[in-house]
Amino acid sequence: MTHPAATAPSAPPPPEAVGPLMRSLSVLRELAAGGGRRSVGDLVRDTGLARSTVDRVLSTLTRLGYVRTEGRDAVLAPRLLELGNAYLAASELPDRLGPLADRLADELDESVSLAVPDGDGVRFVHQATRRRAMSLAFRIGDLLPAERGAPGALFADRWDEEDWQRWRARRAADPADAGFPAVPPRRAGDGADGAATAADFVARVAAARTAGWSLDDQLIEPGLVAVAVPVRDADGRPVCALSVVSHTSRLSADALPDAVLPRLRETVSAMEDALRAPRNGPAADAAPETRPGPSHATWMRASKHELGPEFVESMARGLITLTAFGTGRAALPLTAVAEATGLARATARRALITLEHLGYLTTDGKLFRPTPKVLELGFAHLSGLTLPDIALPHLASLVERVHDSASMAVLSGDDIQYVARVPTVRIMSVNIMLGTRFPAYATSMGRVLLAGLPPAERSARLARLRPEPLTPHTVTDPERLGTLLEEAHSAGYALVDEELEEGLRSLAVPVHDRTGRVVAAVNVSTHAARRTPDEAREALLPALRTAAAGIEADLWVAGRYARIPVQ
Repeated sequence: MTHPAATAPSAPPPPEAVGPLMRSLSVLRELAAGGGRRSVGDLVRDTGLARSTVDRVLSTLTRLGYVRTEGRDAVLAPRLLELGNAYLAASELPDRLGPLADRLADELDESVSLAVPDGDGVRFVHQATRRRAMSLAFRIGDLLPAERGAPGALFADRWDEEDWQRWRARRAADPADAGFPAVPPRRAGDGADGAATAADFVARVAAARTAGWSLDDQLIEPGLVAVAVPVRDADGRPVCALSVVSHTSRLSADALPDAVLPRLRETVSAMEDALRAPRNGPAADAAPETRPGPSHATWMRASKHELGPEFVESMARGLITLTAFGTGRAALPLTAVAEATGLARATARRALITLEHLGYLTTDGKLFRPTPKVLELGFAHLSGLTLPDIALPHLASLVERVHDSASMAVLSGDDIQYVARVPTVRIMSVNIMLGTRFPAYATSMGRVLLAGLPPAERSARLARLRPEPLTPHTVTDPERLGTLLEEAHSAGYALVDEELEEGLRSLAVPVHDRTGRVVAAVNVSTHAARRTPDEAREALLPALRTAAAGIEADLWVAGRYARIPVQ
């Protein structure tokens, strides 16, 4: 079930509210609360919606690219991240302050976080983590109770009595913090009614007000300690908190402030200067960042024509409204939202009213702003995806289309390493395990990966290679290999015929990240007897390029703020 912090407001919706939009968001919340995957039956039960309604919601979300279906399950898809990206870009916090947080993490060799207030909780908007056995494991978008962590005491200092009442009511309704899956359940020693922790939190808020910083002494889990300092805007309001997180095996709670506060305060000062500096990016009237493709209006018409009643336009329009916001577009009037999305003013107005009612937008009556609550729509789960996670659905579709095995590999030294694979079922098939390595020079994926390197690096690698003939067909002459890499770079693919193993033919295309860098390659391997090389190009290359384009489209969205590990 959806946790209490993510439920819709108890007040009845306004008359202008868009019912299908509210229903779609309830489905997305349940999927996010379920770790990104739920059966359709579970969604029907937990949302209270009719099965036919859930089916139409999922059909529309699938068309948007926000959800995919796998058997009886609905699964969150990477493109849903564009909604959270819109909030993060509008806030400008990761863009302006993220590099400073990363630098601090490098200097201290400790994990560093940026968090913002979200109701009576704290939500992460940037993470710079250290790779070690005991380190911070939170993700962008994760929500913590305000009382469990260092930033919450800084934000609670600005609460009014109504805020405190809501906090007390939440704690009474959820004494074990079950509604916050990012943190372990509250420990029994905190008291059955939570009174001890409540009193402690009030005291910590007062102490943070006096000191100007807040300490987390194992509030989240044993061993985890942190210090947080508020980052204020030009009016002196805390817009986020910068935290340094460590472990008691490295620094005790008593030692941590002395060790990190001087450098932490210097970084906060630099962050506050960065917030006040003129924007270097797009102007305030710049177009929002959206995925490449046709206009919203054209896409809506095509979707409705193709899916008929299974595509709910009002739902899709409402969700697309959130993508109007972004860098330089933190606060928008109704007219700007309508222009950015191509929606009629009346349609945009109803969507904005609905989103404001649900807490995803806030308004002063003229301008609308996205809130951190947008990140509850699956951002934490999806921001933790790896490149193979993103690629696998596209590889599965590729295999279904061409009926041959498909793989993804990355460059590892002078080898390729398989990181994702979807085999096909044949009497005679190519059997390769994940983690398998082959010499890059003798494989189709290796050649497109080498071809994607900067020319100087490519030449340096060729100069140090000592190719060996793996079959009578293996190209080992460095000059000839250089020519083949140039051809692969120009053509955008490589075909290798029986150079790695006799009888094995493979065709590969590159996969680019949002910066245009080649980060992986996708191939189809088949037996040489099935097709001639020309037949292989004709039959396989279009499908390969479609699969690579799908992976790149997901990476384009997923890589905006999240770091995507290659394996």
